[in-house]
Amino acid sequence: MRTTSIEKNAIIMDIENQKIEIVEYRPEHHQRFKEINEEWITKSYFMEEEDKKTLDDPYDYILKNGGRIFIALCNDFPVGTCAYLNLGDEVFEMIKMAVDEKYRGLRIGRKIGEHSVQKIKESGAKKIILFSNTKGSATAIELYYKLGFKKVDLDSSEFIRADIKMEMIF
Repeated sequence: MRTTSIEKNAIIMDIENQKIEIVEYRPEHHQRFKEINEEWITKSYFMEEEDKKTLDDPYDYILKNGGRIFIALCNDFPVGTCAYLNLGDEVFEMIKMAVDEKYRGLRIGRKIGEHSVQKIKESGAKKIILFSNTKGSATAIELYYKLGFKKVDLDSSEFIRADIKMEMIF
C-alpha cells in the first residue's frame, strides 16, 4: 500500500510540475479531441449518432455556428476537452467535457470547466445547459454542481444515455 501511495504521489508530483494550459481548439487538436471523448463514451456507453457527428466534424457541428471548444494541454499535449454548442438566444450547451484517463484526479477537469464557463459567460451567454448520466458520470456531475450548475427537469435529450439535465443561469 505504501508503495502505491508513493508511486501515486510521484506521478502526481511529476504531472503537477508540468505546464497545464487551457487553449481554444485548433484543427491539429482534432484527433485528440476525438480520442479523449471516444475513450470515456465507449468505456460505459456506446457511440450514439450525435457523438459521431460531433467527433467526426467538430467544425461543422460545433464551431461554424458560434460554438467553442476548449482544450487542456499538458506540456502542449491535449489531455482534456470541453465544448459548447451555440443554441441561439444566448444559450449554450456544454458537451464533450472529458479528461484523458491517465490525467484524471489532477483537477484538470475543474480547471477546464471553470475557464470555459467563464469564457462562455464573457461571450454574452445568459444560460448554459448540459445533459449527463447519474450512474456512469457521477464524478462529472459532482464537478458540475461545484461549477454552479443546478439540476432541472429533464424534458428531452438527443442522447439515450442522458438521465439528468442541468443548467447555469447568468
